[in-house]
Amino acid sequence: MGRRGHADLPLHYGTVPHWLAERMSLLGGAIVEAIVTEYGRSELLRRLSDPFWFQSLGCVLGMDWHSSGITTSVMNALKRSVNRRAGDLGVYICGGRGNASRRTPAELFDVAERTGLDGEALVRCSRLSAKVDNTAVQDGFQLYLHSFVVTADGEWAVIQQGMNGESRMARRYHWLSSALHSFTEEPHASVCGRNQGQILNLTHADAAPTKDAVLELTHLHPDELLHETALVLPRHHEVRAEDVNLKRLGTALVLAHEANTADFESLLLLPGVGPRTLRSLTLVSEVIHGTPSRFSDPARFSFAHGGKDGYPFPVPLEVYDRTVGQLDKAVRSARLGDRDKSEALKNLYRLSVSMERNYTPGDYFDRYAADERRNAWRWGGRTVLGDAVPPERTEFDKGEEGPQQLTLW
Repeated sequence: MGRRGHADLPLHYGTVPHWLAERMSLLGGAIVEAIVTEYGRSELLRRLSDPFWFQSLGCVLGMDWHSSGITTSVMNALKRSVNRRAGDLGVYICGGRGNASRRTPAELFDVAERTGLDGEALVRCSRLSAKVDNTAVQDGFQLYLHSFVVTADGEWAVIQQGMNGESRMARRYHWLSSALHSFTEEPHASVCGRNQGQILNLTHADAAPTKDAVLELTHLHPDELLHETALVLPRHHEVRAEDVNLKRLGTALVLAHEANTADFESLLLLPGVGPRTLRSLTLVSEVIHGTPSRFSDPARFSFAHGGKDGYPFPVPLEVYDRTVGQLDKAVRSARLGDRDKSEALKNLYRLSVSMERNYTPGDYFDRYAADERRNAWRWGGRTVLGDAVPPERTEFDKGEEGPQQLTLW
């Protein structure tokens, strides 16, 4: 299949504040570089083509966990950071939203000139992927964003998004070149989501005669499509317990309190990392090193750095900055041949998975989210509405990690 899946997201409007956009670019770029360094460019494209992983990435970067704005904001952040080091990474991001999408061909020709790739072929792939999702498949969503990610090896992925004004939903489509066999004959595994009624799908096998007889277009019945991976997110803004895998989330939180055990000897290579930062690094480590099955509940990753809308808690800027600093150091060290720090981060993921086997989650979800909101001011918590403030006028010592009030076991 060429298109790996799609995500249905409630429409959100507005812009990402500067204080978050800059941090998203820094952390997103470091995550991309870590994946390319550890697993290669092909693996980066495979992950970008997975709607669950993409949503998890947006959550760990501090975006509203279920918002349509994740697509635009994440791709803008990655384009700024990745293209600055594209020559070293061998990864180039073209296109974007609105007018930026129309500049995709010119940007692809520029990439072709720098890399020796076939620019005409890349532009053709870009246009065809957009035509398929906007014209050949008419499912009620009109494309307004088209991002084309291409590597120096000529492999590519497409992330594009359409809007349905009536249902107030957006749909994100993901393509992967290495899985593509034909643009015109079932490039998708299918189109699956909330039932939109009959749609027009000229790429389905049953539509072969229709391609030769345009008058038969309205006779198509695409309800018989096979299912593809689909991520359909709810309309509610708050993160609820049923939106996350409590066992996996609980393991990440408990793990942060075990930093003095022998199993964490390698984490001594990460000086200055206390329990609160360790929680965020554990979830970031999973985004970098986790297997596909780990991303079935993207909302869980919003517990790394909260959300700009305040759900599940305000974005803790001080913790966010420490996460960026630790990951950036690990990536730079690995580039120079010193992999100790990157191995320490990988061990966070390994240990989290290992601890899951014997961990039974308690009734902690609401208490933990409330505790994070109550103490958000300690970490420089901020939302689009402003800075988090103390719940009462009491002076506290504001250490690197602050008090740990929550008991999880």
